[in-house]
Amino acid sequence: MTEFSERVEQVSISGIREVFEAAGEDAINLGLGQPDFPTPEHARQAAVDAIEAGKADGYTSNRGTPGLVDAIVDKHARDQGVDVAPEGVIATAGGSEALHLALEAHVDPGEEVLFPDPGFVAYDALTRIAGGDPVGLPLRDDLTLDPATVEDHITDDTAAFVVNSPGNPTGAVQSPDDMREFARIADEHDVLCISDEVYEHIVFEGEHRSPMEFAETDNVVVVNACSKTYSMTGWRLGWVAASERRAERMLRVHQYVQACASAPAQYAAEAALSGPQDVVDEMTASFEERRDVLLDGLEDMGLDVPTPEGAFYAMPEVPDGWVDEVVDRGVVVVPGSAFGDHGEGYARISYATDMDSLRAAIDAMREATRAVR
Repeated sequence: MTEFSERVEQVSISGIREVFEAAGEDAINLGLGQPDFPTPEHARQAAVDAIEAGKADGYTSNRGTPGLVDAIVDKHARDQGVDVAPEGVIATAGGSEALHLALEAHVDPGEEVLFPDPGFVAYDALTRIAGGDPVGLPLRDDLTLDPATVEDHITDDTAAFVVNSPGNPTGAVQSPDDMREFARIADEHDVLCISDEVYEHIVFEGEHRSPMEFAETDNVVVVNACSKTYSMTGWRLGWVAASERRAERMLRVHQYVQACASAPAQYAAEAALSGPQDVVDEMTASFEERRDVLLDGLEDMGLDVPTPEGAFYAMPEVPDGWVDEVVDRGVVVVPGSAFGDHGEGYARISYATDMDSLRAAIDAMREATRAVR
């Protein structure tokens, strides 16, 4: 008998966390994907009101409170024009649990899951935890995922592929034509498309479209969360949206690993989704301003960086030793290799920080660039 499961032995600690912890508490943190804005006041107050009224003391339904489920259904109708049944919604402990449910419910041991590389670190790890075989797919020069690449890699062993737009770590936004093609691939090859739409409202150019809008079957599962859109990372509130039959299978996993999402967070999320959305526009406008400052700085250093059209990340190509030099100067950035084999030679920079800190970080990056050239 082995001491630990083989699945867990294959999973490493996130490279994002390793760099963050190595840099020290006083570092300028451009490593974590966390908005630096407060949670909207009306969402906070909804949680307080629920606690004071005693509505958040006990378990909720496995799927979530009726009010939150209805708010998620309304959100998909409003933003994507998609009819999701209440029975197709599960409120989860953040987008990470939502992704975990989708993989656990649809992937058998030895089956393949395709995903962008470089891509979000959880795609590889959660595929392994589900017993699947992770397959990272190289991106186009603009760091978007080519539907043709997905289709070329589908085999009889492929259970699912993941689409992430706007992308982490790239900031890339897939075109509507790409999303239509991803839906077609899922339909024609009868494989699951897991669409990670956590950054859907943080878009500067182009537009966010969901493969669910174009699918003719129920082979698309959407993973989403309040974390980035409403600056609610600490509330740990996400959801899956799917057909009723797929949600029922995911619910079987959810009821044992989580039972239900945090009750106070559910009331806050309902208020965030149903309330005024101007805070989202204000936050996005601020991110765009910071993006432009960062891009100007990186280009002035002579670094090649595709223009990120969404999220709050930039991913420049960097010289050998650049990340270490930047970290030594008190700025946390993450090596691209933390996001997959094809991320080698890149670095992910999060500009979810105040402008003064961002400008100071750019100065440190400029010094690091001179040092390695």
